[in-house]
Amino acid sequence: MLGVLYLGQSQNNLIEAKLETFQAEIELVSAAISEGAIEEFSTPAPSILEPMGSEMRLDNDQAAKMVRRMSKAMNKRIRLFSTNGELLADSHQLTGPGGIIQIIDLEPADHSLYSIQILKKFTAFIIGFLPDRRILPRYPDVEITRADQSADAQRALSGRVSLSAWIDKNDRILLSAAAPVLNDNKIMGGVLLTRVAKDIEEGIINVWWDILRVFLGTLLITVLLSIYLSGAIARPLKRLARAAERIRSGHSAGEDIPDLSYRHDEIGELSVVLKDMTQALWQRMDGIERFAADVAHELKNPLTSLKSAVETAAIVKKKEDREKLMNIIKHDAERLDRLITDISHASRLDTELSRETYTPVSINKILHNILDIYQNPLERQKPITGGPLSVVLPKEQINIILDIPKEVGEIMVIGIEMRLSQVFQNLLNNALSFSGKNTSIKIQAAQRLNAAVITVEDEGPGIPESKLDTIFERFYSERPDYEDYGRHSGLGLSICKQIIDAHDGRIFAENRKDLSGTILGAKFTVILTRA
Repeated sequence: MLGVLYLGQSQNNLIEAKLETFQAEIELVSAAISEGAIEEFSTPAPSILEPMGSEMRLDNDQAAKMVRRMSKAMNKRIRLFSTNGELLADSHQLTGPGGIIQIIDLEPADHSLYSIQILKKFTAFIIGFLPDRRILPRYPDVEITRADQSADAQRALSGRVSLSAWIDKNDRILLSAAAPVLNDNKIMGGVLLTRVAKDIEEGIINVWWDILRVFLGTLLITVLLSIYLSGAIARPLKRLARAAERIRSGHSAGEDIPDLSYRHDEIGELSVVLKDMTQALWQRMDGIERFAADVAHELKNPLTSLKSAVETAAIVKKKEDREKLMNIIKHDAERLDRLITDISHASRLDTELSRETYTPVSINKILHNILDIYQNPLERQKPITGGPLSVVLPKEQINIILDIPKEVGEIMVIGIEMRLSQVFQNLLNNALSFSGKNTSIKIQAAQRLNAAVITVEDEGPGIPESKLDTIFERFYSERPDYEDYGRHSGLGLSICKQIIDAHDGRIFAENRKDLSGTILGAKFTVILTRA
């Protein structure tokens, strides 16, 4: 399109260039005639006593000969006019004994290919609609025999050089130029040059061929790029879309997402993200299924016990047995209530974690606030860092020690303060439930490279070695012998792991042992990324 718009400007430039050349030629012809066809002739004296005078004038015969020779050499039509506008010589007229023979320019035979002819017509048609093309006047459709029939010749006889471009009756560009014939700054006549500007037409055709070549080259590159882009972008995107549709309809699993990570571009990154997303969704769905199965299993036990107690109560006669059964029914109902409450909290946890905002959180502040819960209110608000702080529970005589060395400073992580507080509160409650009288629970915090490490140690019976990973599963409960069965739902440590995983951290358990291998208590470690 830019090339087509360039055609009009190209034609204008070609016309201007040819007219400049034409100006040099007409000045050369005018100078040649003024030098070779001007003669001196005598004029009669006004009286016998005075000498005869002389004047300069055009030698018509010599001028006609020069016009024909220069026309043949320059391949242009040359007309010469006298000062009164009469035609003195015309390169297209031959004068002989039989009169004047007029030479008429015939349309040159076009031996070019048919496609070239069509291209010429199409070029002229296109140029006719271009807004910036030069509008050329129509050349007079008469044979010029006097200077007043040509505007250029009239301007030449007035002493000016004139250059013009026209359109002839065959819609071809015609150039004309006229200049005065001078002798000592006196106008002796005027000369007019005309020719059909076939070279301009050929120049436009050449420009059009260049445009076509550029267009065809661009089209070829576009087609090749389209084929490449179709294979490199469109087809992989369609594969990803079809795989996503199969997963949505439930006909395939996340492994069917094409792995395009080898591309190292946006589509490769998209495939990795889609694969990770579908795997996370399948893990979430599997987790929901397991959670539903675990809930059904956990609810089935108290319901079975409750059903058995109700059925037995209907046939028991003794008051003591009935009261015993009523206590069982009450215990199972309370256990169901605790289970349903904890299950409700656990089921909402994933959604709440995904919606809440993660902000910089101070681990020192969280641990200090948890310790304040067990302190005397009048002794609270102690420094967060600066050495160990301890609280002794008067009833159980359990000493809770918070140790954040002064050189550690404030430990900051990115997370949800309320949820992290819930984690450390659950770990402390778990340690308290396994700790006997006159024992200690030690909470420590430290910074290691880019990680924050928090540990909770107790002096309880420890954890069976085979259960160190199992204790973080839902509804698993390993309680002391002195606690009543059913007082805990077994979701506390599972919720802790769920929250820490959402913070991209780690939580694990191990036993504290002495050199002989004797278990001294349990130790829970939480590792989070520092802010």
